[in-house]
Amino acid sequence: MSTTVTARKTASGGRAGDSIFSGLSLGAGVLILAVLAAVALFLFLQALPTFQAPAEDVSGGAGFWSYIWPMVIGTVVAAVIALVIATPIGVLVALYISHYAPARIAKPVGYVIDLLAAIPSVIYGAWGTTVLASSMVPFYAWLSGNLGFIPFFAGPPSQTGKTMLTAGVVLAIMILPIITAMSRELFVQTPKLHEEAALALGATRWEMIRMTVLPFARPGIVSAVMLALGRALGETMAVALVLSSGPLTTSLVQSGNQTIAAEIALNFPEAYGLRLSELIAAGLILFVITLVVNMIARAIVARYKEFSGAN
Repeated sequence: MSTTVTARKTASGGRAGDSIFSGLSLGAGVLILAVLAAVALFLFLQALPTFQAPAEDVSGGAGFWSYIWPMVIGTVVAAVIALVIATPIGVLVALYISHYAPARIAKPVGYVIDLLAAIPSVIYGAWGTTVLASSMVPFYAWLSGNLGFIPFFAGPPSQTGKTMLTAGVVLAIMILPIITAMSRELFVQTPKLHEEAALALGATRWEMIRMTVLPFARPGIVSAVMLALGRALGETMAVALVLSSGPLTTSLVQSGNQTIAAEIALNFPEAYGLRLSELIAAGLILFVITLVVNMIARAIVARYKEFSGAN
């Protein structure tokens, strides 16, 4: 009898605990949505004067969209350059750590990669503007001299090295730990039975990775890349220090271009009135871009999840 009573009390307490935990989880989810909605509403209301102002009153004298469009392009270009450089390197480093390197090497390399994520962005910016930019000048001169027929490398190269390509390289180094760390955790979670079965059928190590590890981790790699893209889109100080802002140009080896985040960081302290509203409107555009990127990433992950190899 006492055992039955105790079991009922335990079950009742468990149900109460489930209800409390469910309520807390629901509250946390609602809180996130409420904060996101509040941020979006604040940005929209503060940016409204810019959308209503005459075109000649906005910076540049041609309207808000003419003002913001070059920075949108610069933001996307810098992020794409960073992804093109960091994604293959990050995935390959993660594969090396998880499937090739011995433990005495894999652990130190993993620690160093994780340490890169802890370095403040202003440090990356200071290193980029003092060391990397000047080191890239001879390379830019070579690109302009030998590949100048390509619009991306056309024109006289920058003598300071503070170009969009330099900013992309710095961003690539900053997002590399995100892609590497997340990919590494996914690779080591690949079912060992899948790997052993592929090897038992005569597959080489690379064939085993291609047939089992990469399909299993593909949705997670997409998520890692999209998370890194969000970091690259919103980076401020590193880009502000490395990039010599100027008019929009297709050349990656010339000074010029600007990103939304760097524009806000450089001009916000002295901004007031309509100028302040312009910068907040720029922040709203960046908010929308980031939101759209994440929605696309979730759609891609959901579409290919059932073919991930985990089933």
